Amino acid sequence: MFSFFSRKSSALLGLDISSTSVKLLELSRVGDGYRIESYGVEPLPANAVVEKNITDVEGVGEAIRRLVVRVKANAKQAAVAVAGSSVITKMIEMDASLSEDDMESQIRVEADQYIPYPLDEVAIDFEVQGMVEGTEDRAEVLLAACRNENVEMREDVLEVAGLGAKVVDVEAYAIERAYSLIEGQLDFTDENQTVAIIDVGATMTTLSVLDNGRTIYTREQLFGGKQLTEEIQRRYGLSVEEAGLAKKQGGLPDDYEDEVLGPFKDAVVQQVTRSLQFFFSSSQYNDVDYIILAGGTCSVEGLAELVQEKVGTPAVLANPFVFMTLSPKVNAAALTSDAPSLMIACGLALRSFD
Repeated sequence: MFSFFSRKSSALLGLDISSTSVKLLELSRVGDGYRIESYGVEPLPANAVVEKNITDVEGVGEAIRRLVVRVKANAKQAAVAVAGSSVITKMIEMDASLSEDDMESQIRVEADQYIPYPLDEVAIDFEVQGMVEGTEDRAEVLLAACRNENVEMREDVLEVAGLGAKVVDVEAYAIERAYSLIEGQLDFTDENQTVAIIDVGATMTTLSVLDNGRTIYTREQLFGGKQLTEEIQRRYGLSVEEAGLAKKQGGLPDDYEDEVLGPFKDAVVQQVTRSLQFFFSSSQYNDVDYIILAGGTCSVEGLAELVQEKVGTPAVLANPFVFMTLSPKVNAAALTSDAPSLMIACGLALRSFD
């Protein structure tokens, strides 16, 4: 069995491998809270990761190695994640009296009923969710399976970086874990809490809907901050690197706010609205209590306010680090700026404390 769900772990680096960069986060326990020991972001070579698939193992591995050295990370084991779209999940019922070992044996025998791939080609894990409603002897068990190649590619990348692969998680579960640190910042009027977390990355937008802290829906769409970078390139005749830098640091001509950034923010709002409509049309829900904006693209000034105004739902920028302390080597201002893009890395780093 593989480790998609919680298992006891030692100190881990949370490593989020996205399409344009690697984000690293290392946490430690301080009393009832957490302390950030090290964190950093390292750009990846062009097309080293395409739509969540690693295509350049050496390039990604070397980027992680540089990042580990630069931030002076201590842990030598890492937690990484596969995209939700590459994982099959299925809720099954089992005899609640079975031990974990017996459940594992039974799942191995019956897995071909639930998984449309040869069993020697997939990594499988399971987690007991609770009792089946209205029964005393049947347990609900969540089964997760992923093609071996997706897992092995990440293990190979970590080997190049000189790290061990302790945990391979699923992005949606990492986001769910990080959300537990944000939940206390939200002002709920109802005890039933439904929250939409919209992670806008460079090329992909992912919607995760959580009901009372548990993921009930995820969906990925091809849309991201790369479109803004490309428009800056085209309009102002800049290289990819120059456009990316100008997007973060400013210094673009006066018409940028109205002619380029404004339309892009409108496009983000449109994506948020569309993603939520897909969710509403495929479920019994017709509203969410909060929208949490995550991903590097959502750091754009005024975006959360615009989403709240247009969608009519309270919207906040993700920051799971509000109540954490920092080691002296962590730059507080840089961390605040990068916080929305570190949700997955944070959820992965929290696997140290399962």
